[in-house]
Amino acid sequence: MDEPTHWWLATPGRTIVWARLRVREAGTAEVFDSDGNTLAYDSQDTARAALLDAEFVEFDGLDRQDALARGF
Repeated sequence: MDEPTHWWLATPGRTIVWARLRVREAGTAEVFDSDGNTLAYDSQDTARAALLDAEFVEFDGLDRQDALARGF
């Protein structure tokens, strides 16, 4: 079974930093970050909160205004 994958990005300055959030079948989550680390979380909500705290936004959730603010 394919695990749900969500792409996130942050834009410090003119740089785009990507992270991949993968929800595991057991309900846990993993974030693969731009440094090559895989970080484990007890739930998707915890992983999303950590990404939001690090000023990431979900790529699929970007609207036109967000995209323009990030230089897209």
